[in-house]
Amino acid sequence: MWKLLIDTLIYDWLGMPKTSHLTAALHFFIYDTGKIFFLLAVIIFFIAIIRSFFPPERTKRILGKVPETIGNVLAALLGIVTPFCSCSAVPLFIGFIEAGIPLGVTFSFLVASPMINEVALIMLWGLFGWQTAFLYIGSGLVVAILSGIIIGRMKLEHLVEGYVYEISTGTMEIPEQTWTQRLVYARDYVIEIIQKVWIYVLIGIGFGAFMHGYAPQDLLLHIAGKDNLFAVPLVVIIGVPLYSNAAGVIPIVKVLMDKGMAIGTALAFMMAVTALSLPEAIILRKVLKLKLLLIYFGVVALGIIMTGYIFNMIL
Repeated sequence: MWKLLIDTLIYDWLGMPKTSHLTAALHFFIYDTGKIFFLLAVIIFFIAIIRSFFPPERTKRILGKVPETIGNVLAALLGIVTPFCSCSAVPLFIGFIEAGIPLGVTFSFLVASPMINEVALIMLWGLFGWQTAFLYIGSGLVVAILSGIIIGRMKLEHLVEGYVYEISTGTMEIPEQTWTQRLVYARDYVIEIIQKVWIYVLIGIGFGAFMHGYAPQDLLLHIAGKDNLFAVPLVVIIGVPLYSNAAGVIPIVKVLMDKGMAIGTALAFMMAVTALSLPEAIILRKVLKLKLLLIYFGVVALGIIMTGYIFNMIL
């Protein structure tokens, strides 16, 4: 229905030719903008209801009561529905360590939370379909779980800054919410998220629309096509210094895939941008010694690269 409406607007009412580069770019921009904002409003509302049951204090208590390997799995799953951004990395890390949660489990959470979030899920679902969305979630969970397990087995607690173990954050009471309060929270959370990401959505879709209409396909295939053996590590290296969230990068990745980028390469690029951001590294340096920070980034980057190659081989 939405596509039919946009087709009518572009081709019939405005009378734009279907073969024009400008027509293709404008159609892409209007169609994807409307679809993504609708999905954001609807799905974030329901995710917020789930999220209201898992405030950070409750997450810490849950993870502190399970064996380490099971904790890695739970931490990655809880990372999807627990609020997280780069600015909250340090207090969350300190709180987890103070609660006695193993270092590897803490890292599983730190990897999963920014990489696999509701915005990424919604935009991937809207642009690529549910299969790609769940493929991304599944591969992201595997990277988060295995990264945490590897770091946990390396016994690197001595590489955490000493003052972290001396901080006592105490415990907080977790007030129970009524369903009315949860619904109000969900409504407010939808407004908050859209206010934060709308500009990134528009910029990302706008840039994607330009590439969709004008970018030369041969150049993109040469740089990151299926025949380029080094495409996956290349896009991971490019993605690390790019500070963006899912809202800004996913529309661009859609166009790259339309132009010929392999799905594994695209997944690796999205993971690198969202899970290995430079601002988060700078903030985490306050609680991690440089060696541990480099190990963390190296293990996660290696997991992302391997994921990209695996999906390129089987898909």
